[in-house]
Amino acid sequence: MEQNFTLDQIQEVVTAAWAEGKDIPIWAFYAPMGTGKTTFIHALCTLLGVEDAVSSPTFALVNEYQYEGGSIFHMDWYRLVSLEEAVRAGIDEHLHSGDTCLIEWPENVPDLLVGPVFEIRLSRIDEKTRHIYSRVKS
Repeated sequence: MEQNFTLDQIQEVVTAAWAEGKDIPIWAFYAPMGTGKTTFIHALCTLLGVEDAVSSPTFALVNEYQYEGGSIFHMDWYRLVSLEEAVRAGIDEHLHSGDTCLIEWPENVPDLLVGPVFEIRLSRIDEKTRHIYSRVKS
């Protein structure tokens, strides 16, 4: 998928992304700070029926949400500086659980991303418009 969208179109974009990537448990969100990674993840969790409060796990590293399909692990790797730190934090266990993992800042520990990954790249066009590009990377 590749398109421009505004915030009032986000549910349509999230629905299309879910249709494309729902069979891939690991989703990696690449985007500069303030582009809307957490907003996109919040909209995705709303689509999936998550009733928990969805927020960025910057300090906790991982937030877990429940939905009809199981668990969602929302991860923020912004503060991670090494593979060893990520393993000590138990990140790899979540990635191998088979549950949906939504990862912000995956570029900070790229060696953890093995197997198929659904990549979402967001960029800012202007204050109200974003660009999304998604693909499955093996």
